Amino acid sequence: MAVSTRPLAVALAEIAGADAVLDDPATLAAAAMDGVAPRWIVRPPSAERLAAVIALAADEHLAVVPRGSGSALELGRPPARVDLIVDTTGLDRILAYSPADQTIDVQAGVTLGALTAHVARHGQMLALDPAGGRGRTLGGLVAAAASGPLRARYGTLRDLVLGVRFVQADGVLTWGGARVVKSVTGYDVPKLMVGALGTLGLLVELTLRLHPVPAVEETRLAGFATAEAAGGFVAALLDTSVQCSRLELLSPAASTACGGAEAWSVAIAIGSVAEAVRAQMSVVDALVARGSGQTRPAPADVWSRYGAAMTAGDLGLRVGTLPSEVSRAAREAIATLGAAAAVGACATAGVLDVRASGVGVAEAEAAIRRLRASVAPTGGSVVIQAAPRALRERVDPWGPIEPGALALMTAVKRQFDPAGVLNPGRFVGGL
Repeated sequence: MAVSTRPLAVALAEIAGADAVLDDPATLAAAAMDGVAPRWIVRPPSAERLAAVIALAADEHLAVVPRGSGSALELGRPPARVDLIVDTTGLDRILAYSPADQTIDVQAGVTLGALTAHVARHGQMLALDPAGGRGRTLGGLVAAAASGPLRARYGTLRDLVLGVRFVQADGVLTWGGARVVKSVTGYDVPKLMVGALGTLGLLVELTLRLHPVPAVEETRLAGFATAEAAGGFVAALLDTSVQCSRLELLSPAASTACGGAEAWSVAIAIGSVAEAVRAQMSVVDALVARGSGQTRPAPADVWSRYGAAMTAGDLGLRVGTLPSEVSRAAREAIATLGAAAAVGACATAGVLDVRASGVGVAEAEAAIRRLRASVAPTGGSVVIQAAPRALRERVDPWGPIEPGALALMTAVKRQFDPAGVLNPGRFVGGL
């Protein structure tokens, strides 16, 4: 039976500690999601206390919103309710690290930057470079399925997450994947958690795969007259033995932001030993010349510049299409949103990030509908990554979904969170 607001605040403080519960009006107003302020913010100091908080929330029928660094709160539908924000930044310990096995166990509140610094002394890295990612928590990155240019060589978080420990919607701590003691039978839990936006469970620990840092990494910027010419170069490059660590097609605005020419460009990064990098870059240079392009060395901070360009503006879209359709989709994005829009496209994965500023709600709605129509014939998608609430109320951020796929997602949600405690309403189909 639900209790009044004050006794519930006392109960939260008894579980998480008095300093871990915030309920003053100014703090709650500052934490509002799409204008909806929470009733409480709790920052538990341990996985066990966090689990107890979720158990209480389930008993009291509270809507729980997990929050890490808070960088992806505009992803998804506007929240139906925000009773309790559970802040995971207090879970910031590195639990175990095995350089020989190239694996690491961390709490979900550890930031990508902290992990990077910790493993760098052993010449290793987590091969993950989403825009603005260093200050983001690893749990939040997993929940949002964040990725960046390194996916061209190393894949996505679905390839890097080996195991998870998470709190179920009823407050039970559970393992999935590596070190499984108890799990949800029949599901590949780590892969389910990637991109689930915290709707299936609240991540508290992660086991991650690491990779060696290349001895040398060199980046070139190759400019072309048209998007088609840039796409043709990419196709030719992928038909060689060159192993790119990053391969991004850039719109003119994105190219300029990265220190390149104001032209359709391709950013090519190769990481290996010095001799191998030189040999492979000679192949790149020859292909660029054959395609009537121009090559220039990239600035030392090119990928930081790229990240800044891909987080600028108040409208962010992620377009998924076939790799063979990347240049066409990029051209369509510019035709729809204007030449000032920045587009960065992973040429091997068929993933495009689009950023724009100063686009009105009606104009953005029309642009998104046009982009969705253009990629739909090949099974593509357009997801709103960042936008004002007014736009996300008029246009489904996730886009259309096949009834069969939605039925499967609904069944999984009911298995993991039958009462709808975790992030209700924000995911695909209002799950």
